[in-house]
Amino acid sequence: MTEKISSAKAIELENQFGAHNYKPLPVVLSRGKGARVWDAEGKEYFDFLSAYSAVNQGHCHPDIIKAMSDQIQVLTLTSRAFYNDALGVFEKYMTSTFGFDKVLPMNTGAEGVETALKLCRKWAYMKKGIAENQAKIIVCENNFHGRTITIVSISTDLSARKDFGPYTPGFITIPYNDIDALKEALQEPDVAGFLLEPIQGEAGVYVPDEGYLQQAAELCKAHNVLFIADEIQTGIARTGKMIACEHEDVRPDILILGKALSGGVYPVSAVLADDDIMMCIKPGEHGSTFGGNPVAARVAIAALEVVKKENLAERAETLGKIFRQEMNQLSNECDLISNVRGKGLLNAVVINDSPDSATAWNLCIDMAKAGVLAKPTHGNIIRFAPPLIISETDLREALNRIKTVFKEYKA
Repeated sequence: MTEKISSAKAIELENQFGAHNYKPLPVVLSRGKGARVWDAEGKEYFDFLSAYSAVNQGHCHPDIIKAMSDQIQVLTLTSRAFYNDALGVFEKYMTSTFGFDKVLPMNTGAEGVETALKLCRKWAYMKKGIAENQAKIIVCENNFHGRTITIVSISTDLSARKDFGPYTPGFITIPYNDIDALKEALQEPDVAGFLLEPIQGEAGVYVPDEGYLQQAAELCKAHNVLFIADEIQTGIARTGKMIACEHEDVRPDILILGKALSGGVYPVSAVLADDDIMMCIKPGEHGSTFGGNPVAARVAIAALEVVKKENLAERAETLGKIFRQEMNQLSNECDLISNVRGKGLLNAVVINDSPDSATAWNLCIDMAKAGVLAKPTHGNIIRFAPPLIISETDLREALNRIKTVFKEYKA
Protein backbone atom coordinates (compact mmCIF):
# COMPACT_ATOMS: atom_id res chain seq x y z
CA MET A 1 0.00 0.00 0.00
CA THR A 2 1.26 3.48 -0.84
CA GLU A 3 2.62 5.34 2.17
CA LYS A 4 0.42 8.21 3.39
CA ILE A 5 2.07 11.62 3.27
CA SER A 6 1.20 14.95 4.82
CA SER A 7 -0.34 17.86 2.91
CA ALA A 8 2.87 19.83 3.25
CA LYS A 9 4.93 16.96 1.82
CA ALA A 10 2.51 16.45 -1.09
CA ILE A 11 2.70 20.14 -2.03
CA GLU A 12 6.49 20.11 -1.70
CA LEU A 13 6.79 17.11 -4.04
CA GLU A 14 4.52 18.65 -6.69
CA ASN A 15 6.38 21.94 -6.58
CA GLN A 16 9.75 20.23 -6.87
CA PHE A 17 9.05 17.56 -9.47
CA GLY A 18 5.94 18.67 -11.36
CA ALA A 19 5.48 21.27 -14.08
CA HIS A 20 4.06 24.52 -12.72
CA ASN A 21 1.17 24.69 -15.17
CA TYR A 22 -1.49 24.91 -12.46
CA LYS A 23 -1.98 27.07 -9.39
CA PRO A 24 -4.04 24.88 -7.03
CA LEU A 25 -5.59 25.98 -3.79
CA PRO A 26 -3.34 24.75 -0.96
CA VAL A 27 -5.60 21.79 -0.16
CA VAL A 28 -4.35 18.21 -0.59
CA LEU A 29 -7.19 15.76 -1.16
CA SER A 30 -6.80 12.09 -0.34
CA ARG A 31 -10.35 10.69 -0.26
CA GLY A 32 -13.78 11.41 -1.73
CA LYS A 33 -17.31 10.10 -1.33
CA GLY A 34 -20.43 11.61 -2.84
CA ALA A 35 -20.30 15.39 -2.54
CA ARG A 36 -17.58 15.35 0.14
CA VAL A 37 -13.80 15.09 0.06
CA TRP A 38 -11.18 14.79 2.79
CA ASP A 39 -7.63 16.10 2.92
CA ALA A 40 -4.50 14.23 3.96
CA GLU A 41 -5.08 15.17 7.61
CA GLY A 42 -8.73 14.09 7.56
CA LYS A 43 -10.45 17.48 7.33
CA GLU A 44 -13.80 17.23 5.52
CA TYR A 45 -14.97 19.56 2.75
CA PHE A 46 -17.94 20.03 0.46
CA ASP A 47 -16.65 19.82 -3.10
CA PHE A 48 -18.12 22.74 -5.05
CA LEU A 49 -16.00 22.30 -8.17
CA SER A 50 -16.61 18.61 -9.03
CA ALA A 51 -13.34 18.40 -10.99
CA TYR A 52 -14.70 21.04 -13.38
CA SER A 53 -17.98 19.06 -13.67
CA ALA A 54 -16.33 15.68 -14.32
CA VAL A 55 -17.73 14.34 -11.04
CA ASN A 56 -21.42 15.11 -11.57
CA GLN A 57 -22.36 11.69 -10.16
CA GLY A 58 -20.31 12.28 -7.02
CA HIS A 59 -16.96 10.89 -5.97
CA CYS A 60 -16.52 7.12 -6.21
CA HIS A 61 -20.12 6.29 -7.07
CA PRO A 62 -20.44 2.56 -6.28
CA ASP A 63 -22.26 1.67 -9.52
CA ILE A 64 -19.57 3.30 -11.66
CA ILE A 65 -16.72 1.87 -9.59
CA LYS A 66 -18.26 -1.61 -9.91
CA ALA A 67 -18.61 -1.33 -13.69
CA MET A 68 -14.97 -0.28 -13.95
CA SER A 69 -13.74 -2.93 -11.52
CA ASP A 70 -15.65 -5.73 -13.25
CA GLN A 71 -14.31 -4.80 -16.68
CA ILE A 72 -10.71 -4.22 -15.57
CA GLN A 73 -10.50 -7.80 -14.36
CA VAL A 74 -11.35 -9.32 -17.76
CA LEU A 75 -10.15 -6.95 -20.53
CA THR A 76 -8.75 -3.43 -20.47
CA LEU A 77 -7.48 -2.53 -23.92
CA THR A 78 -7.55 -4.02 -27.42
CA SER A 79 -6.97 -0.93 -29.57
CA ARG A 80 -9.27 -0.52 -32.55
CA ALA A 81 -7.21 -3.02 -34.56
CA PHE A 82 -9.80 -5.53 -33.31
CA TYR A 83 -13.42 -5.48 -32.21
CA ASN A 84 -14.26 -5.81 -28.52
CA ASP A 85 -17.50 -6.89 -26.89
CA ALA A 86 -18.11 -3.61 -25.02
CA LEU A 87 -17.76 -0.91 -27.67
CA GLY A 88 -20.78 -1.72 -29.82
CA VAL A 89 -22.99 -1.90 -26.72
CA PHE A 90 -21.71 1.53 -25.66
CA GLU A 91 -22.23 2.98 -29.14
CA LYS A 92 -25.83 1.76 -29.29
CA TYR A 93 -26.48 3.13 -25.80
CA MET A 94 -24.97 6.55 -26.63
CA THR A 95 -26.73 7.03 -29.94
CA SER A 96 -30.12 6.04 -28.50
CA THR A 97 -29.62 8.23 -25.42
CA PHE A 98 -28.67 11.37 -27.35
CA GLY A 99 -30.55 10.74 -30.60
CA PHE A 100 -27.81 10.54 -33.22
CA ASP A 101 -26.90 7.96 -35.86
CA LYS A 102 -23.26 7.53 -34.89
CA VAL A 103 -20.76 8.18 -32.09
CA LEU A 104 -16.97 8.47 -32.28
CA PRO A 105 -15.37 7.77 -28.87
CA MET A 106 -12.19 9.48 -27.68
CA ASN A 107 -10.60 10.04 -24.25
CA THR A 108 -10.30 13.70 -23.29
CA GLY A 109 -12.44 16.73 -23.97
CA ALA A 110 -9.75 18.39 -26.06
CA GLU A 111 -9.57 15.26 -28.24
CA GLY A 112 -13.32 15.48 -28.66
CA VAL A 113 -13.09 19.08 -29.86
CA GLU A 114 -10.23 18.25 -32.24
CA THR A 115 -12.32 15.35 -33.60
CA ALA A 116 -15.30 17.65 -34.19
CA LEU A 117 -13.14 20.20 -36.00
CA LYS A 118 -11.68 17.52 -38.28
CA LEU A 119 -15.12 16.06 -38.90
CA CYS A 120 -16.54 19.49 -39.79
CA ARG A 121 -13.72 20.18 -42.24
CA LYS A 122 -14.02 16.74 -43.81
CA TRP A 123 -17.77 17.26 -44.30
CA ALA A 124 -17.11 20.70 -45.81
CA TYR A 125 -14.89 19.24 -48.52
CA MET A 126 -16.85 16.05 -49.18
CA LYS A 127 -20.44 17.29 -48.86
CA LYS A 128 -20.59 21.08 -49.03
CA GLY A 129 -18.12 21.38 -51.87
CA ILE A 130 -15.72 23.84 -50.29
CA ALA A 131 -12.32 23.86 -52.01
CA GLU A 132 -9.59 21.97 -50.16
CA ASN A 133 -7.89 23.89 -47.33
CA GLN A 134 -10.39 26.77 -47.59
CA ALA A 135 -12.94 25.76 -44.90
CA LYS A 136 -13.56 28.27 -42.12
CA ILE A 137 -15.07 27.60 -38.70
CA ILE A 138 -16.65 30.37 -36.62
CA VAL A 139 -15.72 30.47 -32.92
CA CYS A 140 -16.55 32.78 -30.01
CA GLU A 141 -14.50 35.19 -27.95
CA ASN A 142 -13.70 34.02 -24.40
CA ASN A 143 -14.18 30.39 -25.39
CA PHE A 144 -12.50 27.49 -23.65
CA HIS A 145 -12.30 24.28 -25.66
CA GLY A 146 -9.03 22.81 -24.36
CA ARG A 147 -5.26 23.30 -24.62
CA THR A 148 -4.04 21.80 -27.91
CA ILE A 149 -2.20 24.01 -30.42
CA THR A 150 -5.27 24.30 -32.66
CA ILE A 151 -7.57 25.02 -29.74
CA VAL A 152 -5.33 27.71 -28.22
CA SER A 153 -5.17 29.18 -31.72
CA ILE A 154 -8.88 30.01 -31.38
CA SER A 155 -8.61 31.26 -27.80
CA THR A 156 -8.78 34.95 -26.91
CA ASP A 157 -7.33 34.30 -23.44
CA LEU A 158 -3.72 35.50 -23.53
CA SER A 159 -2.66 33.12 -20.75
CA ALA A 160 -3.77 30.19 -22.92
CA ARG A 161 -2.53 31.57 -26.24
CA LYS A 162 0.52 33.82 -25.85
CA ASP A 163 3.90 32.36 -26.93
CA PHE A 164 2.39 29.18 -28.40
CA GLY A 165 2.32 30.31 -32.05
CA PRO A 166 2.42 29.98 -34.96
CA TYR A 167 -1.31 29.48 -34.82
CA THR A 168 -3.63 27.26 -36.82
CA PRO A 169 -5.51 29.19 -39.54
CA GLY A 170 -9.09 28.72 -40.71
CA PHE A 171 -11.12 30.34 -37.94
CA ILE A 172 -13.34 33.41 -37.64
CA THR A 173 -13.76 34.83 -34.12
CA ILE A 174 -16.93 36.70 -33.15
CA PRO A 175 -18.39 37.95 -29.84
CA TYR A 176 -20.37 35.39 -27.87
CA ASN A 177 -24.12 35.94 -27.51
CA ASP A 178 -24.21 38.28 -30.52
CA ILE A 179 -26.60 37.15 -33.25
CA ASP A 180 -25.77 40.09 -35.52
CA ALA A 181 -22.08 39.17 -35.40
CA LEU A 182 -22.96 35.59 -36.36
CA LYS A 183 -25.13 36.80 -39.24
CA GLU A 184 -22.23 38.87 -40.55
CA ALA A 185 -19.70 36.04 -40.20
CA LEU A 186 -21.99 33.65 -42.05
CA GLN A 187 -21.81 35.95 -45.09
CA GLU A 188 -18.14 35.09 -45.54
CA PRO A 189 -17.31 32.46 -48.16
CA ASP A 190 -16.40 28.87 -47.28
CA VAL A 191 -17.86 28.78 -43.77
CA ALA A 192 -18.25 25.16 -42.65
CA GLY A 193 -19.22 25.29 -38.99
CA PHE A 194 -19.97 27.29 -35.85
CA LEU A 195 -18.37 25.95 -32.65
CA LEU A 196 -19.62 27.23 -29.30
CA GLU A 197 -20.30 26.36 -25.68
CA PRO A 198 -24.03 26.67 -24.85
CA ILE A 199 -22.83 28.26 -21.61
CA GLN A 200 -19.25 29.52 -21.40
CA GLY A 201 -18.03 27.76 -18.26
CA GLU A 202 -14.37 28.74 -17.98
CA ALA A 203 -15.24 32.32 -18.96
CA GLY A 204 -17.17 32.54 -15.71
CA VAL A 205 -20.46 30.74 -16.41
CA TYR A 206 -21.59 33.24 -19.03
CA VAL A 207 -25.19 32.30 -19.90
CA PRO A 208 -26.35 33.67 -23.28
CA ASP A 209 -29.64 35.48 -23.76
CA GLU A 210 -32.71 33.28 -24.04
CA GLY A 211 -33.25 32.36 -27.68
CA TYR A 212 -29.61 32.84 -28.72
CA LEU A 213 -28.90 29.14 -29.23
CA GLN A 214 -32.09 28.59 -31.20
CA GLN A 215 -31.49 31.60 -33.45
CA ALA A 216 -27.86 30.56 -33.97
CA ALA A 217 -28.86 27.02 -34.92
CA GLU A 218 -31.51 28.28 -37.36
CA LEU A 219 -29.01 30.64 -39.00
CA CYS A 220 -26.52 27.82 -39.38
CA LYS A 221 -29.13 25.60 -40.98
CA ALA A 222 -30.16 28.35 -43.40
CA HIS A 223 -26.51 28.75 -44.51
CA ASN A 224 -25.72 24.99 -44.62
CA VAL A 225 -23.22 25.43 -41.78
CA LEU A 226 -22.77 22.83 -39.03
CA PHE A 227 -23.83 23.86 -35.52
CA ILE A 228 -21.22 22.29 -33.21
CA ALA A 229 -22.01 22.25 -29.48
CA ASP A 230 -19.15 21.79 -27.02
CA GLU A 231 -21.08 20.30 -24.08
CA ILE A 232 -18.03 18.85 -22.35
CA GLN A 233 -18.75 20.88 -19.21
CA THR A 234 -22.45 21.71 -19.66
CA GLY A 235 -23.52 18.21 -20.68
CA ILE A 236 -24.57 15.17 -18.63
CA ALA A 237 -27.26 16.93 -16.55
CA ARG A 238 -25.10 19.75 -15.14
CA THR A 239 -27.42 22.59 -16.23
CA GLY A 240 -30.74 20.88 -15.48
CA LYS A 241 -31.06 19.07 -18.83
CA MET A 242 -29.09 16.12 -20.20
CA ILE A 243 -27.42 18.63 -22.53
CA ALA A 244 -27.71 22.42 -22.22
CA CYS A 245 -28.94 22.81 -25.82
CA GLU A 246 -32.18 21.11 -24.73
CA HIS A 247 -33.13 24.27 -22.80
CA GLU A 248 -33.92 25.79 -26.21
CA ASP A 249 -34.91 22.57 -28.01
CA VAL A 250 -31.77 22.78 -30.15
CA ARG A 251 -30.28 19.63 -31.67
CA PRO A 252 -26.65 20.24 -32.67
CA ASP A 253 -25.28 18.86 -35.93
CA ILE A 254 -22.22 17.74 -33.95
CA LEU A 255 -22.32 17.20 -30.17
CA ILE A 256 -19.14 16.95 -28.08
CA LEU A 257 -19.30 15.28 -24.65
CA GLY A 258 -16.68 14.49 -22.01
CA LYS A 259 -15.96 15.08 -18.32
CA ALA A 260 -18.98 13.56 -16.50
CA LEU A 261 -19.40 10.99 -19.26
CA SER A 262 -16.54 9.36 -17.35
CA GLY A 263 -18.27 9.40 -13.98
CA GLY A 264 -15.05 10.99 -12.79
CA VAL A 265 -13.13 7.72 -12.79
CA TYR A 266 -11.69 7.14 -16.28
CA PRO A 267 -11.20 9.51 -19.26
CA VAL A 268 -14.05 9.22 -21.78
CA SER A 269 -15.18 11.68 -24.44
CA ALA A 270 -17.43 11.30 -27.44
CA VAL A 271 -18.49 13.09 -30.60
CA LEU A 272 -21.99 12.41 -31.94
CA ALA A 273 -23.39 13.18 -35.39
CA ASP A 274 -25.67 11.69 -38.02
CA ASP A 275 -24.46 9.50 -40.89
CA ASP A 276 -24.28 12.33 -43.43
CA ILE A 277 -21.54 13.93 -41.30
CA MET A 278 -19.94 11.04 -39.43
CA MET A 279 -19.51 8.76 -42.42
CA CYS A 280 -17.24 11.33 -44.05
CA ILE A 281 -14.46 9.89 -41.88
CA LYS A 282 -13.00 6.73 -43.41
CA PRO A 283 -10.72 4.04 -41.90
CA GLY A 284 -7.26 5.39 -41.16
CA GLU A 285 -8.30 9.06 -41.19
CA HIS A 286 -8.82 9.47 -37.45
CA GLY A 287 -8.37 7.37 -34.35
CA SER A 288 -7.00 6.83 -30.86
CA THR A 289 -5.27 3.88 -29.21
CA PHE A 290 -7.40 4.19 -26.08
CA GLY A 291 -10.57 5.65 -27.62
CA GLY A 292 -13.42 3.15 -27.38
CA ASN A 293 -11.60 0.81 -25.01
CA PRO A 294 -13.71 -1.69 -23.03
CA VAL A 295 -13.20 -0.01 -19.65
CA ALA A 296 -14.26 3.38 -20.97
CA ALA A 297 -17.31 1.85 -22.64
CA ARG A 298 -18.55 0.14 -19.46
CA VAL A 299 -17.78 3.18 -17.29
CA ALA A 300 -19.64 5.61 -19.56
CA ILE A 301 -22.75 3.43 -19.68
CA ALA A 302 -22.74 3.16 -15.89
CA ALA A 303 -22.17 6.92 -15.54
CA LEU A 304 -25.18 7.72 -17.74
CA GLU A 305 -27.32 5.09 -16.01
CA VAL A 306 -26.65 6.84 -12.68
CA VAL A 307 -27.73 10.18 -14.19
CA LYS A 308 -30.99 8.67 -15.41
CA LYS A 309 -31.74 6.47 -12.41
CA GLU A 310 -31.07 9.20 -9.84
CA ASN A 311 -32.81 11.96 -11.84
CA LEU A 312 -29.73 14.16 -11.68
CA ALA A 313 -30.91 16.63 -14.33
CA GLU A 314 -34.05 17.34 -12.34
CA ARG A 315 -32.02 17.62 -9.14
CA ALA A 316 -29.64 20.08 -10.78
CA GLU A 317 -32.56 22.21 -11.92
CA THR A 318 -34.18 22.31 -8.47
CA LEU A 319 -31.03 22.77 -6.40
CA GLY A 320 -29.62 25.34 -8.81
CA LYS A 321 -32.61 27.59 -8.23
CA ILE A 322 -32.06 27.34 -4.47
CA PHE A 323 -28.37 28.21 -4.86
CA ARG A 324 -29.02 31.30 -7.00
CA GLN A 325 -31.89 32.47 -4.81
CA GLU A 326 -29.74 32.28 -1.68
CA MET A 327 -26.71 33.91 -3.31
CA ASN A 328 -28.81 36.69 -4.83
CA GLN A 329 -30.21 37.37 -1.37
CA LEU A 330 -26.65 37.49 -0.04
CA SER A 331 -25.70 39.99 -2.77
CA ASN A 332 -28.30 42.38 -1.32
CA GLU A 333 -26.59 42.13 2.08
CA CYS A 334 -22.97 42.00 0.91
CA ASP A 335 -21.30 44.54 -1.38
CA LEU A 336 -18.66 41.96 -2.39
CA ILE A 337 -21.01 40.47 -5.00
CA SER A 338 -21.85 42.27 -8.24
CA ASN A 339 -23.64 39.43 -10.05
CA VAL A 340 -24.89 35.86 -9.62
CA ARG A 341 -25.52 33.81 -12.75
CA GLY A 342 -25.90 30.24 -13.92
CA LYS A 343 -28.20 27.44 -14.92
CA GLY A 344 -28.84 24.24 -12.98
CA LEU A 345 -25.87 23.53 -10.73
CA LEU A 346 -23.38 25.41 -12.91
CA ASN A 347 -23.18 28.81 -11.26
CA ALA A 348 -20.85 31.72 -10.74
CA VAL A 349 -20.56 34.65 -8.38
CA VAL A 350 -18.89 37.74 -9.82
CA ILE A 351 -16.85 39.56 -7.20
CA ASN A 352 -17.17 43.34 -7.07
CA ASP A 353 -13.47 43.90 -7.65
CA SER A 354 -11.03 44.07 -10.56
CA PRO A 355 -9.96 40.81 -12.26
CA ASP A 356 -6.36 41.33 -11.12
CA SER A 357 -7.29 41.66 -7.46
CA ALA A 358 -6.79 38.86 -4.92
CA THR A 359 -10.30 39.08 -3.47
CA ALA A 360 -11.80 36.02 -5.20
CA TRP A 361 -8.72 33.93 -4.41
CA ASN A 362 -8.76 35.00 -0.76
CA LEU A 363 -12.47 34.22 -0.49
CA CYS A 364 -11.78 30.72 -1.82
CA ILE A 365 -9.01 30.29 0.76
CA ASP A 366 -11.42 31.35 3.51
CA MET A 367 -14.15 29.05 2.17
CA ALA A 368 -11.69 26.14 2.20
CA LYS A 369 -10.98 26.88 5.86
CA ALA A 370 -14.76 26.76 6.39
CA GLY A 371 -14.97 23.41 4.58
CA VAL A 372 -16.19 24.40 1.10
CA LEU A 373 -13.96 24.04 -1.97
CA ALA A 374 -14.37 26.33 -4.98
CA LYS A 375 -11.94 28.02 -7.35
CA PRO A 376 -11.71 31.44 -9.03
CA THR A 377 -11.70 31.86 -12.78
CA HIS A 378 -10.63 34.99 -14.64
CA GLY A 379 -9.54 36.67 -11.43
CA ASN A 380 -12.79 37.99 -10.00
CA ILE A 381 -15.28 35.17 -10.66
CA ILE A 382 -15.89 32.15 -8.42
CA ARG A 383 -17.47 29.09 -10.02
CA PHE A 384 -19.73 26.91 -7.86
CA ALA A 385 -20.54 23.45 -9.24
CA PRO A 386 -21.12 20.72 -6.62
CA PRO A 387 -21.77 17.10 -7.59
CA LEU A 388 -25.38 16.73 -8.72
CA ILE A 389 -26.00 14.05 -6.11
CA ILE A 390 -25.62 16.59 -3.28
CA SER A 391 -28.62 16.63 -0.96
CA GLU A 392 -30.63 19.79 -0.35
CA THR A 393 -29.59 19.61 3.31
CA ASP A 394 -25.91 19.54 2.39
CA LEU A 395 -26.38 22.28 -0.20
CA ARG A 396 -27.97 24.54 2.40
CA GLU A 397 -25.25 23.73 4.95
CA ALA A 398 -22.59 24.64 2.38
CA LEU A 399 -24.49 27.81 1.50
CA ASN A 400 -24.52 28.83 5.16
CA ARG A 401 -20.75 28.42 5.30
CA ILE A 402 -20.28 30.36 2.04
CA LYS A 403 -22.50 33.19 3.23
CA THR A 404 -20.66 33.40 6.54
CA VAL A 405 -17.32 33.70 4.75
CA PHE A 406 -18.61 36.48 2.50
CA LYS A 407 -20.17 38.41 5.37
CA GLU A 408 -17.07 38.15 7.56
CA TYR A 409 -14.50 38.74 4.79
CA LYS A 410 -11.90 41.41 5.42
CA ALA A 411 -9.49 42.41 2.67
